[in-house]
Amino acid sequence: MTITYILETHLNHRPVQITQRNLSLVVEDSLMRLYVAAPKPPGQYPGILFYSDIYQLGGSMLRLADHLAGYGYLVAAPEIFHRLEPVGTVIEPNDIGRMQGNDAARRSEIAGFDADTRAVLDWLKVEPTVAAGQLGAIGFCIGGHLAFRAAFQAEVKAAVCCYPTGIHSGKLGRGVADTSSRMAEVKGELLLIFGTLDPHIPTEGREAIQAGLEQAGVHHKIVVYEGADHTFMRDDGSRFDPVATDAAWGVLTAFFQQTLG
Repeated sequence: MTITYILETHLNHRPVQITQRNLSLVVEDSLMRLYVAAPKPPGQYPGILFYSDIYQLGGSMLRLADHLAGYGYLVAAPEIFHRLEPVGTVIEPNDIGRMQGNDAARRSEIAGFDADTRAVLDWLKVEPTVAAGQLGAIGFCIGGHLAFRAAFQAEVKAAVCCYPTGIHSGKLGRGVADTSSRMAEVKGELLLIFGTLDPHIPTEGREAIQAGLEQAGVHHKIVVYEGADHTFMRDDGSRFDPVATDAAWGVLTAFFQQTLG
């Protein structure tokens, strides 16, 4: 019998154990839980602002955050509806939860989302275990839209937007989001990941986003998975696509490796 020891991945990442903790930040007099997953070995690592979907930080989202941290990143995930829901609220990914999450999004102020982004980035900038000048963002669904807006901040060098809803339509929170008209503010690099069966981001929506990025001169890459639905990276739902998910992980970790190291 032959035993093969794998020490490093094909991306030259050394797999690491992680630590997990919950912190509190006060943003506009509202207590915001911040879940932090980070490599266990002492050192400094790139910091990633991680945005969940409308169901907040349930098991599926935390597994995604932990997975990314294992590649050598400090991952900081805020509860996006902290102004409306008690600390620690997990919205169940079912029909009732979809109503609850969508209603929370509808009642949220877009300026509040932006303030949360600023607060987490400011925390990452002073966290001793975060490498200076190495900040990125990632998000899923509504979180993909928020990660896109995080890239408006000059210190965000790279953002991954997984099936980001509302960029092409202006749907994010209360009122109409100005995301599409501000694309030229993005100075870092973007990776956008979509599925062809996503009803929330149809072909014309993807094409509108691509056209806007090209017109704004934003350095970006768009990856579309044939046959993948919305939220295809959630491992607790009927739309989970493990093949597309594994492929997306390969693309996004290579993207962060290239942009953040």
